[in-house]
Amino acid sequence: MGSNMAYDLASNDLLDLDLDTQIQIHLTSNHYPPVPTSMVAPCIDAIDAYYDEDYERLIKLPQGVFWKGQDTSPASAIVNAHHLEAWLPEAY
Repeated sequence: MGSNMAYDLASNDLLDLDLDTQIQIHLTSNHYPPVPTSMVAPCIDAIDAYYDEDYERLIKLPQGVFWKGQDTSPASAIVNAHHLEAWLPEAY
């Protein structure tokens, strides 16, 4: 599993999965303990921020999830913490 699975999911060559499903599988299968599925939307928002080259864009976190005591997190922190590199633009 791990990064190879993430790149397989992101390439979408083997399975025809939408982005939500790809990220959900990644968060629940490639992390221990599994990341709650409530983080799917913030992860996608962070990926979108990277495509916009807005790495420090503040992303709203789900209820009960905090980053350094805040209910928002920079896109870069979400990408790094959730290993989302496979879904980022090539320039990253």
